[in-house]
Amino acid sequence: MSQVKERPILFSAPMVRAILEGRKTATRRAIKIQPHIDVSGNFCVGNSNYGQDGYGKPVTKHFVNGCCPFGKPGDRLWVRETWAADAQVDAVAPRDLSQGEPIQYPADGAVRQTGCSMIAPGKGRPSIHMPRWASRILLDITDVRIERLQDISEEQALAEGVVGVAFRPDDGWPICTGYMIGPDDGKTGLQTTAANAFSGLWDSVGGNWSGSPWVWVVEFKRVTP
Repeated sequence: MSQVKERPILFSAPMVRAILEGRKTATRRAIKIQPHIDVSGNFCVGNSNYGQDGYGKPVTKHFVNGCCPFGKPGDRLWVRETWAADAQVDAVAPRDLSQGEPIQYPADGAVRQTGCSMIAPGKGRPSIHMPRWASRILLDITDVRIERLQDISEEQALAEGVVGVAFRPDDGWPICTGYMIGPDDGKTGLQTTAANAFSGLWDSVGGNWSGSPWVWVVEFKRVTP
């Protein structure tokens, strides 16, 4: 029986909370080398310089499953998030920390205790430096596909962690439901659609919603580590 492949994936604190609360079951990530459409209308990948690779490689299900950097259905993703060890080991590099070290997760304040109690949370450590043993969230990939960013549906925008909240009169819109990222804090402005709320999230992390790039769409369900 083949071993399940696991790969790391980074999520911001709001998205970590959305996963923990069961609101986020999908993620979109821009394809690093954007596909192109050849003169015959085929969706192609690779260099668009015809002198280099002709018309590229038509996309197939095998390509999607074989080339997605996040894996294929049945593979798993372990989440990297901002973290902190005890203050007394602030000077110790992540690779040198004991796997028994207690870990705090700033996204929701939870603490991982493994026999040793945390005396005082130390410095925040970037998600990119989180070792596998410190990860608390494991995701089972259920589907992978490619699509244009702006083709996201309202249902899929909600699966990205967007929530619908009750209309607030001071927003000035004649709607019953507004949309935003995360639980209603009573302050954040609402959007008229879930897709609009997601577009704001995309741009806030350095993306380009208006350019509607081709993206990997990875759907998942949370499993017990």
